[in-house]
Amino acid sequence: MILAEKVALLRKKKGWSQEELAEKLGISRQSVSKWESGASIPDIDKIIMLSRLFQVSTDYLLKDELEAEGDGVQEAVDQEEQVKRSVSLEDANAFMELTRKYALPEALAAALFVLCPVPLILLAGLAETGRLAITEETAGGVGAGILLVMVAIGVTVFILCGRYTEPYDFLDKEVFTLQYGVEGITRKNKELFAGRFHTAIAVGVVLCVLGAVPLLLFAAMEAGDLLLIVGVAVLLLMVAIAVILFVWAGSIQDSFHKLLQSGDFSPARKAASKKLGAFSGAYWCIVAAIFLVVFVDFKYSQNFFFDLFGNNKNPNIVFGMIWGVAGLLFAAIRIVLGSVVMGKSGNRTD
Repeated sequence: MILAEKVALLRKKKGWSQEELAEKLGISRQSVSKWESGASIPDIDKIIMLSRLFQVSTDYLLKDELEAEGDGVQEAVDQEEQVKRSVSLEDANAFMELTRKYALPEALAAALFVLCPVPLILLAGLAETGRLAITEETAGGVGAGILLVMVAIGVTVFILCGRYTEPYDFLDKEVFTLQYGVEGITRKNKELFAGRFHTAIAVGVVLCVLGAVPLLLFAAMEAGDLLLIVGVAVLLLMVAIAVILFVWAGSIQDSFHKLLQSGDFSPARKAASKKLGAFSGAYWCIVAAIFLVVFVDFKYSQNFFFDLFGNNKNPNIVFGMIWGVAGLLFAAIRIVLGSVVMGKSGNRTD
């Protein structure tokens, strides 16, 4: 453990702020901040004053090896052993700026995952009703190809965006400290963005609700299969627009929570997220695989969904609904698993 870390730990053990320590030493708060960030090193006379204030030896302060001394020093070290990094104001501003820059591309990529089954459903529906001069098998193959291309584009965008924000991945996973001024700036930016965040969420919710209206109207009017399929496509389109709003606003909002280590990014939540990290990818891979297998084997899927949904006239309509249900089921499972993991973490803490 280096001198900068020891000064910070000992100060916190005493319950002093950087200003209070600076006042006791007769120096500026900026000097203490530079010591704790490793930007500068105290003079020998200040080392002696620190050893007296903290009731530790100068050898303990100057040696890199951890040799805990004084009343409660080891306890302070144990409490802070997970703190690996210190985030400067420059780092925080750079992270928030990168998040704003790539929030929209990531939101569009997420929308592609919602929209990817639409071409498959529309092409198969048009071919089945005779409005497209190709066979149903050809329509299904072309639609499946478009689906895979859209998924590939979405994944590529996520990978490229993640590449630029990778230096800040530790904010999601590790416990860290904020240097002077970072918390205040972050909270101010969070307050300034609050209006747009709540507006985006509200509009997204309204779009999700209104998206089902055309489908319900067509069903009530006993419209043909093609209109019902179009209704499903409109529903997925509205949901996709809502997803863009949710992901864009949520990414920026999460950047503030990550820096403040609040909400879903508190130390306890970070530990739980590590255990749930593989769930999202595995779930959607399984859903996409099942969707493609069942859709391609059209004869089997038709019989299966007729048995499952009774008098439904066209299984293509059900495929669109299934995709939406899969999204709702994902959210429900995620919430349940998160609660279970958090509960277990809480029990261990107790």
